[in-house]
Amino acid sequence: MASISLQGITKNFGETTALSDVQLEIGDGEFFVLLGPSGAGKTTTLRVIAGLENPDAGLVRMNGQDVTAAAPAQRDCAFVFQQYSLYPHLTVFDNLAFPLRAPMRRMPEAEVRQRVERVAATLHIESKLRSKATALSGGEMQRVAIGRALVREPRVYLMDEPLSSLDAKLREELRVELKRIQRQSGATVVYVTHDQVEATTLADRIAILEGGRIQQVGTPEEIYEAPVSVQVAQRLGSPPINVLPADWFFGQHPAAAASVGIRPEDVELAGAGEGFECTVVESSLLKHHVIAEYAGVEVRARLLLDVAPHPQSRIRLHFPPGQRLLFDQAGQRLPA
Repeated sequence: MASISLQGITKNFGETTALSDVQLEIGDGEFFVLLGPSGAGKTTTLRVIAGLENPDAGLVRMNGQDVTAAAPAQRDCAFVFQQYSLYPHLTVFDNLAFPLRAPMRRMPEAEVRQRVERVAATLHIESKLRSKATALSGGEMQRVAIGRALVREPRVYLMDEPLSSLDAKLREELRVELKRIQRQSGATVVYVTHDQVEATTLADRIAILEGGRIQQVGTPEEIYEAPVSVQVAQRLGSPPINVLPADWFFGQHPAAAASVGIRPEDVELAGAGEGFECTVVESSLLKHHVIAEYAGVEVRARLLLDVAPHPQSRIRLHFPPGQRLLFDQAGQRLPA
């Protein structure tokens, strides 16, 4: 497997800057997730690592070796795309075997069969090996696409939102499979997603991208508990973090504080005459989720209640000082 180092990577497409001075260190055997909205630069980062795009500035290193000018075939990366990209006229077996029969890495057929059958068993598609790709369900096709990368046993796996077109149940199932396979193999994986649940489920570490820049890198827990900005705080958490005006807490925080962030699970019910009296907008007893409003601002809380409060009813909420995150006018985190 391989470690990956991106040093000052910048990539422009005409007048558009896709990546700006990206610095990343990805460890050997790490499951590393790039998280951000559409247009953040996630796919471009993957393509630069793979050698499918040449950076305008900066270096790409693998295991300390400069591969910036190396061709994609020399980098030994396997790419899994969002779309399945299978060969429809081939069977599942032949789709999986295809990269092992390529001229640059042609293997004896006995070894090809051994690898294909092992990967098919790992992905629970061994019964489909004789089927044509067109006869598969969406989930099975994506398993084949992932298997075609796994069978190669490359230095690095690059995965660009490979589960986004699947239904929720299949996504959850394949997330578990991917993480299990990665742990067993010790593979280095760089995985792109805009789905925070996927990111926090899979990642050893996450890089938050926004506008072609790295906003923060850390474990899911580090980023969730200590975001460097409002933007980063809003990337993780469901329901999303509450961002409240600092003047609600007059005199309790530094003058530089423009807003106060508090996670819904940290919001508490307040007693009579305490906290903020809010109007309930919506509630779900099953999800323990209450959306309320105070002074025109929506507040989300996760509360264990025996009865869901009705819309337009009144509820008093308390925001514990020890759980608040402070942000300045530019949205940057302030010291507690």
